[in-house]
Amino acid sequence: MKKLLSLARAAVDKYNMISAGDKIAVGVSGGKDSLALLTALAKIRDFYPEKFEITAVTLDYGFNGEKGDFGKIKAYCDELGVDYYVKATNLWQVIFEDRKEKNPCSLCAKMRRGILHDTAKELGCNKVALGHHLDDAAETFVMNLFDGGRIACFSPVSYLSNKKLYLIRPLIFLTENEIESVSKRLNFPVVKSSCPADKKTERQNVKQLLTELEKRYPRLKKKIIGAMQADNISQWGLE
Repeated sequence: MKKLLSLARAAVDKYNMISAGDKIAVGVSGGKDSLALLTALAKIRDFYPEKFEITAVTLDYGFNGEKGDFGKIKAYCDELGVDYYVKATNLWQVIFEDRKEKNPCSLCAKMRRGILHDTAKELGCNKVALGHHLDDAAETFVMNLFDGGRIACFSPVSYLSNKKLYLIRPLIFLTENEIESVSKRLNFPVVKSSCPADKKTERQNVKQLLTELEKRYPRLKKKIIGAMQADNISQWGLE
């Protein structure tokens, strides 16, 4: 827990992610990353000098035409003293039944982002917190390079002018292994994904590639992050 809070606080401070009076929608999918994010922000909220509010938001995809069971997450939010909101969607029907997408991830991500941003606005939030970690950033950098021929990544903080929302990513200094460790130690109420495309994506291929490369080039993912900071790629530069 100490490392989770320390590194999340470091990211929040370095990139000025939180200001007094913020109301932050925390995207909670039910996976270990989003639950680590929720835990970190709930704990930081209790001692951070700038007072802010958080609301946990889960999108129910309606897999197989059924409502998801998020009772464990609701109980955990009650324990943390965080309001919890589940937004019903028709993502499953649109992507897998109506359109029968063979490569559903891109469309799903786009629709998911739109619904989450709209829901945050409906709840009166001015920021959305996402659970991307250090490994996600390194993987995104490599995917943009290999698949798109671009030197780019998501930014630690970004502003959506059309929605008047800020996106923040407080877990970017934590590795996936560190999050996995704290998840097991604190027994997070993880809800297994029902998505048929889970673990079958291009991101999973890049994840495996980087894992293999790190056997020969130790700390490769952290070196990628360091390079992005040094050259201020996608606003990762540190003043």
